[in-house]
Amino acid sequence: MKASCLVSAALLAASAMPAAAGEISDGKVKIGILNDQSGVYADFGGKWSVEAAKMAVEDFGGKVQGAPIEIVSADHQNKPDIASNIARQWYDTEQVDAIMELTTSSVALAVQGLSKEKKKIDIVTGAAATDLTGKQCSPYGFHWAYDTHSQAVGTGGQLVKQGGDSWYFITVDYAFGYSLKDQTAKLVEASGGKVLGEVRYPLGSTDYSSFLLQAQSSGAKIVGLANAGLDTSNSIKQAAEFGIVAGGQRLAALLFTLAEVHGLGLQAAQGVVLTEGFYWDRDDKSREFAQRFFKLTNRMPNMIQAGTYSAVTQYLKAIDKAGTDGTEAVAKELHEMPVNDVFTANGKVQADGSMVHDMYLYQVKKPEESKKDWDYYTYLATIPGDKAFMKAEDSGCPLVAK
Repeated sequence: MKASCLVSAALLAASAMPAAAGEISDGKVKIGILNDQSGVYADFGGKWSVEAAKMAVEDFGGKVQGAPIEIVSADHQNKPDIASNIARQWYDTEQVDAIMELTTSSVALAVQGLSKEKKKIDIVTGAAATDLTGKQCSPYGFHWAYDTHSQAVGTGGQLVKQGGDSWYFITVDYAFGYSLKDQTAKLVEASGGKVLGEVRYPLGSTDYSSFLLQAQSSGAKIVGLANAGLDTSNSIKQAAEFGIVAGGQRLAALLFTLAEVHGLGLQAAQGVVLTEGFYWDRDDKSREFAQRFFKLTNRMPNMIQAGTYSAVTQYLKAIDKAGTDGTEAVAKELHEMPVNDVFTANGKVQADGSMVHDMYLYQVKKPEESKKDWDYYTYLATIPGDKAFMKAEDSGCPLVAK
């Protein structure tokens, strides 16, 4: 073999080796925010999550271990194939070190599978399916802001306690909807309630009339909306037109955030009980963060956007502590380090990759109860992290020792 060939082979081998302690592999740290920026979840996470990620980088000082930090972003259009192609390009040719946000569970599961194959970190803040930390868990995958179990325990659990013991579900027809409905149904039935039926619909539907009529005719006390984003807003608007609540049934918006309340308005959203992991007006720390976010975006953050800030921050802390951006070392630190930031205090990452933290139950205020802009929630209860999230040994993650 010629000397030039030997040198080329050596260089290729060196470039394929993971970064050693005290090294940043290519002289920079590059984080990809991959989410829905134009569809039903554009307000739920969208470009606002990108802004939250950029805030985290700025607050960290713009560098880690002396290397500059860069944020890149893309719209996956809620399509797993598009998301996988973007992620593969980012990893293979654009030197992206980690991918985060990943709204839409089908997308998140696809990208987490690719990230596992490529031995890259992914941190999910926008998707909810518990399979991310269950049967499809990854040693390099983390689930940060919430999941379908936390939403079921919070919103579903509260309504069952209030006598909502019969349910009918309107479920978006993909992994997230199934997981949210199944988690809530299990809780309802374990508490002595009954599930009277379910109808599924395609993501992004605009006409919910036939689904709502089926829910209305079921006679269920609770109509569970196993959806999110614009789908939830449209469901609630049309439910009002059909007199669902006026007729004595209650709506359970199983994943409803500040972004959707703002888009819908208090007149339509009032009285809805919901669960979030973050509220901008919770305490002085959250208010200070939210005001800075507002100056950049002209809106207050929901738990997806604040969770993305937290995930980026923790990832950078892990690199700093490890002294390298090597995946194995960073994953180890992410599993071991407590999470203390504007999003949560004393959060902890389980062996399955789930970040356990307190969740909060709120009720949307009536218009006359709101005293200032974005004053939308009345606090009802705190759901402790160990109640909100599944224990690692119960998650079904094959990485967890029984």
